[in-house]
Amino acid sequence: MQVLRRSLFATLILGLGALSATGAPVPKTAHPMKIGIIGAGEIGGALARHWGAAGHDIMISSRHPEELRALAKEIGPNVKVGTPREAAAFGDVVMLAVPYGATPQVGRDYAAELKGKIVIDAGNPYPSRDGDMAVRDRQRGTGVASAEYLPGTRLVRAFNAINSGPLLRDGFHKPERLGIPIAADDPEAMQVAEQLVGDAGFDPVPVGNLSRAREFDYGTPVYVQGMTARELRKALNLR
Repeated sequence: MQVLRRSLFATLILGLGALSATGAPVPKTAHPMKIGIIGAGEIGGALARHWGAAGHDIMISSRHPEELRALAKEIGPNVKVGTPREAAAFGDVVMLAVPYGATPQVGRDYAAELKGKIVIDAGNPYPSRDGDMAVRDRQRGTGVASAEYLPGTRLVRAFNAINSGPLLRDGFHKPERLGIPIAADDPEAMQVAEQLVGDAGFDPVPVGNLSRAREFDYGTPVYVQGMTARELRKALNLR
């Protein structure tokens, strides 16, 4: 199934025009950006496909970047490969899609490269994988916790409340797009994240400051429920 899925995307993206998984044309972004993606798993890979199709310049990264060359070629000529440090330096915006337990190390190791940049964090803490820090961070909220681990960045919480399958296949969903809740303290970072959510084929739902990211953390009523933006706003009591 995975091989078939990848072949489908290769055909769509390398053909006359990029199409979403729903068959809808992917509009080119009005504001192309340089985006470094740290973490080339299912979430990072899905976003690389969407943003690559929209015309952004992407660098996907791994400690073994040579293993990502086939994926980059499949997505298109605007996608490069590199190490996580290179992706952090490359991007004007950096997408962080790593296991949550690695977030503190990312913040330490790439502090210089990430300083002052918009960083979109999609990680979720799981005690079975991430240990005691996951228990603590679920209690205090990931917006607060991630801001501590990634000091000096313009942090956004987004793409954590959707599973990788819907993220890959449900962009530009009809009749209503699925909603992606977003939290940030920096207004410009929020606006950039809203654009990138839209470019990926989803509707942005700004929730508020990072302290409110806990409202769409793991275990909340809206987490991975596949809600439209309208349904999310209602569930989160937003206007």
